[in-house]
Amino acid sequence: MTSDPQAKPGDGRRTIIIRARVEAVPRAKVRVPALLIASDDRWLHLVPSQRVRLHGRFVSPRGTDLLAAVVIVRGPPAVLGPPSTIQRAAEHVRARLRAASSRLPPDQRGVLPGMVVGDTSLLDPALADDFRAAGLTHLLVVSGANLAIVIGAVLGLCRLAGLGRRRAPPVAVFAVLAFIVVARPEPSVLRAAVMGLIGMLALFTGRQRQGVPALAAAVLLLVLIDPGLARSYGFALSVLATAGLLVLAPPWRERLARRLPGPLADALAVAAAAQLAVAPVLVMLSGEVGVVSVFANLLAAPAVAPATLLGALAAATAPLSLPLAQLIVWPAGLAVGWIIRVARTAAALPYATIPWTTGGLGAATLLLSAGVAVLILRSRRLRLIAAAAMTGILIAVLVQRVTAPGWPPPGWQMVACDVGQGDALALSTGPGQAVVVDTGPDPASVDRCLRRLHITDVPLLILTHPHADHINGTSGVRRDRAVHTILTTPRTSGREARLTHGLPTQPAQAGQQWHIGDLTLSILAPSAVGPSLSPEDDGTTINNASVVLVARKPGFSALLAGDIEAEAQRALEPAVPPVHVLKVPHHGSRSQDHRFLAATHAAVSLISVGEHNDYGHPSPTTLRLLHNLHTRIHRTDKEGDIAIIRTRTGIATVPSHTP
Repeated sequence: MTSDPQAKPGDGRRTIIIRARVEAVPRAKVRVPALLIASDDRWLHLVPSQRVRLHGRFVSPRGTDLLAAVVIVRGPPAVLGPPSTIQRAAEHVRARLRAASSRLPPDQRGVLPGMVVGDTSLLDPALADDFRAAGLTHLLVVSGANLAIVIGAVLGLCRLAGLGRRRAPPVAVFAVLAFIVVARPEPSVLRAAVMGLIGMLALFTGRQRQGVPALAAAVLLLVLIDPGLARSYGFALSVLATAGLLVLAPPWRERLARRLPGPLADALAVAAAAQLAVAPVLVMLSGEVGVVSVFANLLAAPAVAPATLLGALAAATAPLSLPLAQLIVWPAGLAVGWIIRVARTAAALPYATIPWTTGGLGAATLLLSAGVAVLILRSRRLRLIAAAAMTGILIAVLVQRVTAPGWPPPGWQMVACDVGQGDALALSTGPGQAVVVDTGPDPASVDRCLRRLHITDVPLLILTHPHADHINGTSGVRRDRAVHTILTTPRTSGREARLTHGLPTQPAQAGQQWHIGDLTLSILAPSAVGPSLSPEDDGTTINNASVVLVARKPGFSALLAGDIEAEAQRALEPAVPPVHVLKVPHHGSRSQDHRFLAATHAAVSLISVGEHNDYGHPSPTTLRLLHNLHTRIHRTDKEGDIAIIRTRTGIATVPSHTP
């Protein structure tokens, strides 16, 4: 293994990604890089440099990485030996830092190890998404900035200790080596070390002209050592950010210093230069342009150095004295808390990111736009014209916001949240309160939807069945909200347990009713009679164990059918009542029973589905079937969040955006 295992959401179970070096296959010895895809949780306990034996299926790699193969692993690893001494030491320090951070609030506990040593194993995915939207993701990985802060602190301590210029550099080099060991001596960390040293050298000596040749030499050397870096977006971002600091930041700092205080001019020049330099590559990857990232970085900047330095001191202290490290971590947590607040606030702002064309065309159009902006800034007449145009656009947007109906629509009864390829629905039970049915595959998506709905209280959370696209967003529902009770399928395999820890959980019972405010929930399926699910069950078996329920309020009713497929639909069809709204089972897959769908007499059919998903959902056959039943079809991949409201003549749908 050459990297830490990383858990990713998968279809029904966790997918674990590990980078490794294959050294032997049947009847041959090799030495080539590979990517392992596993599902057994025992892979998560491995440490880089450990040798393992495995069984799996080799497939051809796709993408830009230089890989010999992708291996779909079967079963757990057979460990052949312990990690190397260096990796054992690194894991010990990382584990002790996690232990020292354990008394911090959950978000701070997840972010601090990431800022210090790149350990994001405890980071909430919803919070990680907020950092991405705010343009602060670079704080969650080991970067040249981390090393520059640590080295600067070490050199400052050397001066206080009376060490001269000859004795201080070796101490700083030792600190860099120690930092690399703790943060894992992987290529990304080694790149950060080189870039950090170059940036620090230019910053402390004021020799920006010498910094650019040094950067070019470092890039050439690293690519010769590892040719795969030539196709690495991470490497490109690191190089561009460093180049921006060396080339763009100094002249911008000089101009800004004429009108702004020195420290503010420095911070603004650095943030803007780094962001502008990496923007073309970021837009190629994400198809978004961060509007608030520069200001978010400015606000977060004062807390970055204290958090990094105190976190590094805690990491060095934790192996010797955990109580002392816990004391040091407390003020570091306060600094991290400020950064988290900045990330969340920036991510929640309207138009924090704006969509842009992806790929090379997106990068080219962004550079063209930047060129036009430069021309406008250099001409007084063009500046006046641009200011007038922007003022007109701003007024038009404000008028539209005032006159257009807002989101969510007042009096909404149910909302199908746009969470990609998955399900998450909210049923209103009062101001700021809703029953939530399923949570989608990603905590960030469902959290954003519930935030838009102003939901702070969830009296009942129903997880229809233990597939990742229905339960993996559970932490997003729990974030800053009170969740009182969780209902699961009685046939569960227990996969939900790790997501619902600490909350009262009970199985749904066919025939059971729940009354919350004016909402009545009637459980139709499944029966508790039958075998429990197991990890070996196929997808259809798990889908057919879904909780199926009818939601009723005055003037509104809906059948929420989980992911049940044709076999379970045929068995349930006699018990299906007529309703206003049908949540189409299994994202509109092909496996549908005509009589089941027809029995609902639904005026509206909602399909919760991800755009360009790999499953071909919704099936054209199912769409034709629904069309023949004369039901209005609405899809989250086309319309975003979809709200159901009552009107004088019945019900209506209000999408969050027009398809």
